[in-house]
This record gives sequence, C-alpha cells and structure tokens, in this order.
Amino acid sequence: MRDALPRAKGFRAWLAEVRTGDGRGLPAHLMAELAREHARLLLVQEQIAEIEVEATAAREAAQASPMAAQINQLIDLKSVGPVSSQTLVGEVFFRDFKNRRQVGSYFGLSGTPFNSGSSQREQGISKAGNPRARTAAIELAWLCVRRIAIVALARKLMVALWRFLEHGIVPEGALLRAAPRV
Repeated sequence: MRDALPRAKGFRAWLAEVRTGDGRGLPAHLMAELAREHARLLLVQEQIAEIEVEATAAREAAQASPMAAQINQLIDLKSVGPVSSQTLVGEVFFRDFKNRRQVGSYFGLSGTPFNSGSSQREQGISKAGNPRARTAAIELAWLCVRRIAIVALARKLMVALWRFLEHGIVPEGALLRAAPRV
C-alpha cells in the first residue's frame, strides 16, 4: 500500500478501495487489523492532544516564577519545544554560569585533549557533565542539522541558548515565533 495517510479523515474509505497488485481487495483479516491499528493511532493522537493542552495550561498558570519565564522564553524560539525547554531550564539554566566554557563543561560537551610530550590528540568529549542535559542538547542539535560535528553544534547551541536567556541575544539564524504560544 502506497500513499497511505492514516491521519486523514477519509482513511477508512480509502482503505476499502485499496487493491492488491493483482486487483483484488484486501483480505478481511488484514482490513480488520488495519482498522484496529488505525483506532489505536487515533486514540494516541487524542491522548497526546490532551496532554499538550494540560501542559500548556500548567505552563501558563506558573508564569510568575523565573524558571517558567525562561521556559516560555525558550519556547519562543522555533524548533525548541516545551519538553526540551523544561528539561534544559530544570536541569541547567537555573544555574549561574559565568562564561561559555562553564556552560559547555556542565553539559559534558567539552573536548578532552591528550598532550604528552610530542603526542597531541583529541580524545573526544568528556561526558563528565549532566547526562540528561547532554541528551537534550544533542537531540536539539540533531533537529537543527545532521552532521558529524553534532557534539560541537550541541555545545554551541547550548551556549547560544544561555546567552538568549541571560542577555536576550537571539541566536544567529534563530527565528522568534510570531504567534502567541499555544
């Protein structure tokens, strides 16, 4: 089956019209299984929508706190959603960092050079920081770009988000949402 759009309103009707390669309709047991899977998909979509409404209401009710203000400030950036914003503010950005090196080190996204005599090489990232924060940082970086230098990008992104929260400097290339948060 190609071009299936299970989230479309007419999916069930479309499914009844689907034919196999030799022109026959789908077998009854397959149609029943697809109908059950479609019902599960609709239920999950409905539950996700309910959770998002509850999370939005909780964020709006908690706007008096500084952490909630930082979460909402991060949500104003496109590509940064409520879950990653809550994780980053709750795990990292409530702390007071003095410079970008401290930010990178806290995430465990700093390099670990090996210098011994004439031998000099990079051993990768330290991973000594907060693992939940590092995971969120790398996931956000993957949303931005897929390249081999994802760890470096994650560190730069976290420094840019810290600057945005601390100094109001919008990260280069980032766009603020035009519409109010939903």
